[in-house]
Amino acid sequence: MLNRLRSGMTRVLTPVATALLRLGVSPDAVTVAGTLAVVAAALWLFPTGHLLAGALVVSFFALTDSLDGVMARQAGRSSSWGAFLDSTLDRFGDAAIFGGLVLWFYGGGDHEVTAVLALACLVLGSVVPYARARAEGLGMTAAVGIAERADRLFAVLAAAALVGAGAPRVVLTVVLALLAVASAVTVVQRMATVRRQSLGASS
Repeated sequence: MLNRLRSGMTRVLTPVATALLRLGVSPDAVTVAGTLAVVAAALWLFPTGHLLAGALVVSFFALTDSLDGVMARQAGRSSSWGAFLDSTLDRFGDAAIFGGLVLWFYGGGDHEVTAVLALACLVLGSVVPYARARAEGLGMTAAVGIAERADRLFAVLAAAALVGAGAPRVVLTVVLALLAVASAVTVVQRMATVRRQSLGASS
C-alpha cells in the first residue's frame, strides 16, 4: 500500500528535490534527517500515548522516504552506497516504531501480552530483510513473502492512528498479532525458497 502511495508522491516530491539540490542539500543528508525524525517521533510520541500524532508524523516521513532517491537520480548520484544507507537506516526507523509501542503497552501495566506482540514484530521485522540480504549475499534470491516492509508499516501505523483517535486498544493488539504471524510466515517462505535453490544447485 505504501509503495503505491510513494509512487504517486514522486511527482509531488520532484520540485522539492530540485529545490533542496539547489540549496546544496545532499540525498544522504535527507536520508539521515528523515530517519532521525521517524526515530524521534516514534520514541517520544508513542510511549507517551500520543498515538495519532505519532502515526501521522511517521506516516508523513514514510511517504516522503523516496525523496532522497528522487534527489539522487536528479543529481546523477544514484549508487550502491545510497541504497545501502537507506536500507540500513530503515531498520532504525522500524525498530523505533515497534519499540515505541512496546514501551507504551508495557507502561500501561495490564497489556504485557500486546507488548510482547509488538516486540515480536520488532524482532521478526528485522529477520525478514536479513533473510533476503543473506540470500542475495550467497548468490541466491529470497524476494518472496506475505509481509513486505511497506505493508507492515501501513498496517501498524493505521492501527495506531485508529486507537489514538479513540478506537479500543484491542484493534492494535489484533493487528500486531497478525503482523507477527505474517512476518514469521515470510521468514519461513524465504528460508524454504533459499533451501530449494541450494538443493537445486548441489544436485
